Amino acid sequence: LTNCTTVIPLTFQTNVLTELQKWKLSLIEHHKLQMRQEKEKHAAHVKQLSNEMENMKELLHTYEISIGRKDEVVITNLTQALERQKERIELMRNFTLWRIQHVQAKQEEYANRIADRQFRTALMKKVWAAWRSLSEEKWKEKVAKACQLRAEDVCVQLTNDYEAKIAELTAALEQTKAEILRLHSEREQYEDTMKKAFMRGVCALNLEAMTMFQGK
Repeated sequence: LTNCTTVIPLTFQTNVLTELQKWKLSLIEHHKLQMRQEKEKHAAHVKQLSNEMENMKELLHTYEISIGRKDEVVITNLTQALERQKERIELMRNFTLWRIQHVQAKQEEYANRIADRQFRTALMKKVWAAWRSLSEEKWKEKVAKACQLRAEDVCVQLTNDYEAKIAELTAALEQTKAEILRLHSEREQYEDTMKKAFMRGVCALNLEAMTMFQGK
């Protein structure tokens, strides 16, 4: 987490921690509300026990009045019964208080543990999302650079291929031009030869004609 948070911008990390702190405070307030409700229930239960004790006191007072009218054995029995009842009520009251305190302590511990767990989970999710976003951006940049380099290599290769092809076609064109010039030269030579042969034939015919006319 330390390595990831060094990459995250400071403002983003501050906002994340602020939101998570607010969320944790809301959980604590909710727990305090539950604790206050439990305390109210406890106060109502204590009040009920106090009313029962008052009733017991009144009953004890009534018993004391009636005890004064009876013999010592009855007085002793009633006194012991009342003492046992008072001890029982006191034990129940102490046990109830201990149980409420124990439940409150467990609830508070559980709430704090859940709040810390949720806080760590939310923080890890935020950090993971930020790290993943940065990683995706870097990956996209790498892919774009790789594609650009590949495209440049392809363009250079195509340029070289086309230049070689153009050079080959240029050489072929020059060779074709030379061949055409050669053919033109041969044609001209052939035409001159034909003209000369024709002229020689005409001259021979003319001489032969003249010889025939002179002979006649």
